[in-house]
Amino acid sequence: MDILDVIKSRRTIKKFKSDAVNLDLIYSWLEAAKMAPNHRMTEPWEVYFIGPDTRAKLKHKSDFGNAPVLIAVVSKQGASAVEKQENSLATACFVQNFNLAAWSEGVGTFWSSIGITAKNKEILEVPENYDLVGVLGIGYPEIIPDPKPRTSIMNKIKNLP
Repeated sequence: MDILDVIKSRRTIKKFKSDAVNLDLIYSWLEAAKMAPNHRMTEPWEVYFIGPDTRAKLKHKSDFGNAPVLIAVVSKQGASAVEKQENSLATACFVQNFNLAAWSEGVGTFWSSIGITAKNKEILEVPENYDLVGVLGIGYPEIIPDPKPRTSIMNKIKNLP
């Protein structure tokens, strides 16, 4: 599948098969994800693999669609408000790279913001100087939803003089 097909066909998966995902594949997608643009090469992201005890404490309403693998992605805040924003944006690019790499090999993801509450940040042991960008459920899709309608990009373009 070429990159445009991967981008256009990727979906948020909310129901996963119980089939295990090879850990070496996940590591390879994380290696690819680290090529995300990041200002001043701060590489602000860190990845936490979430075990069953921690997962249970999160009490997600759908248990992340029963995804067999769960990770949290955090971003170092930085020394200034500008650096914090740059780092968060870079880490979001890291997550998207990961999602696309996984999708290209038939593995889906569910990107949840459940960890942004103080309680869940504590459960996930997120250090004070880090932000939680998301918790990702990872697995083989049981159901691939149809795409939701999107606004034409032509309605989102502004030409400046």
